[in-house]
Amino acid sequence: MNQTVGIGIIGDFDENRVSHKATNEALYHAANYLSARVNIVWLPTQSLLTSEGQKRLGQFDGLWAAPGSPYQSLKGALRGIQFAREMNCPFTGT
Repeated sequence: MNQTVGIGIIGDFDENRVSHKATNEALYHAANYLSARVNIVWLPTQSLLTSEGQKRLGQFDGLWAAPGSPYQSLKGALRGIQFAREMNCPFTGT
């Protein structure tokens, strides 16, 4: 498999959270195992309250609700999750 997979992570990245760094590493390891590339973009929950933020969600091959809440905007996180469900987008949450 020689492709790039785009993953949008719904959450507010904090480099001090082990779970956030582990999420990135897990995706890199999975991509490496599949001989693929992964493009990871963290989507701040506040940004998902805007129409532009909602449009960004549609640019990914899959979405992941990040571990390590509380989110800066629970409403923004829920909007991202709602988008995934309504648009039948591959989705996971931890």
